[in-house]
Amino acid sequence: MKIFFSGVGGSGVSALAGFAAERGDSVSGSDRFFDANPGHPLCQRLKAAGVRIFPQDGSGIDGSYDLAVFSTAVEKDNPDRMKAEAIGVPLRTRPEYLAEMVSRFRTIAVAGTSGKSTMSGMLAFLMERLGMGPNFIGGGRVKQFTSSVNAGNYLTGGSKTLIIEACESDGSLVDYRPELSIIANLALDHHPVDETARMFEQLAGNTSGLVVAGGDDVNLAGCNLGDAVRFSIETGSKYRAGGIEYEQLSSAFTVNGTRYELSMPGRHNIYNALACIACLSELDVPAADIAAALPGFAGIERRFDIHLNNGTHIVIDDYAHNPHKIGSLMRTMQGVAASVCYVFQPHGYGPTRMMKEGYVKTFAENLRSSDRLVILPIYYAGGTAARDISSADVAGPLRFEGRNAGTLDRTDLLDDLGAYEAYAVFGARDDTLSDLAEEIAKRVR
Repeated sequence: MKIFFSGVGGSGVSALAGFAAERGDSVSGSDRFFDANPGHPLCQRLKAAGVRIFPQDGSGIDGSYDLAVFSTAVEKDNPDRMKAEAIGVPLRTRPEYLAEMVSRFRTIAVAGTSGKSTMSGMLAFLMERLGMGPNFIGGGRVKQFTSSVNAGNYLTGGSKTLIIEACESDGSLVDYRPELSIIANLALDHHPVDETARMFEQLAGNTSGLVVAGGDDVNLAGCNLGDAVRFSIETGSKYRAGGIEYEQLSSAFTVNGTRYELSMPGRHNIYNALACIACLSELDVPAADIAAALPGFAGIERRFDIHLNNGTHIVIDDYAHNPHKIGSLMRTMQGVAASVCYVFQPHGYGPTRMMKEGYVKTFAENLRSSDRLVILPIYYAGGTAARDISSADVAGPLRFEGRNAGTLDRTDLLDDLGAYEAYAVFGARDDTLSDLAEEIAKRVR
């Protein structure tokens, strides 16, 4: 097929474009971010993978295309879309195209309001290492899949198995009909909890085979997920972790008599690993084989990425952006260092407005007297969102409760880092946060 992807710079669309190109389709695309940043590493990777990049002005689309796929961020009056409609090229949104892909494979859908990228990437890595030939379309960038032609968010394999990150953000996961689903957890993120719960119930109902679900999650416990196989730490389940050992940057645990080692810290990553162990075990993969492969997983970019660890200071960059993810990150950091400077960039005015109370509660519960919180200005990617909230609306209530919290821009932050053992930079959608973490590392090194 000959396919055009508009908005190809997005994490989800770039994965689809790279996957299609590697499987032999003729692929082109455009992105306004690439128009302004033609040297961006993702743009160069896509080109190296054989994807032709055009300006996002409609010039790349003609009648020879079998299909035009559009990011949900591409407006209806965008020149690409208007051109495709005018000349009769069939159109799909990214979720519609992904749903079609799901139907062509034996699909494993990985869902949950936290950990989807890590779980789907970990599962793809393990299946690849175990010789199972998986295909993978994700949102996060698996470090060991990254190359000069692949950002790490897809993998092509020889089997009919496809692992996808099934995101609830646009509601499209209710259109997926996978053979197996993982539904790991349920908390406030893109939608209210009850709305997301209904989506997860529908995904479970659409799953033709097995559903694997988190057994400790209180919100999931209230969902009708059918006869789901559960994994857990606290409650009884078929795949319950015991004998847990938390190290500064790793962890270990036992499930049903087999010892597993994980080259990642934190309770949340044990849950991520348990989801994969449960899934693979239900597919009759021997536990000893899973345990042998698991320590090799290096993680996902911007998920506890370590920019500095010199014995005196540690600097990490993370994608945490909702209260549940932030709480997991902070509890992990408490096991890493006695004093932490947290640097948080809220992502978007609408999400900040919806999650403000959750942010305040999470920070208030997890900030120690030795810690500091700096909240950067809200990340704004354009659009018509009402700018009626600011980072100060989160920091103010925390100061009122006696926490060391305030707002700074990046320049002032770098001039006022203070003396902390660890620095954690976190937030969604903005890859320049990694650059900020690297600059902090240089200054405290």
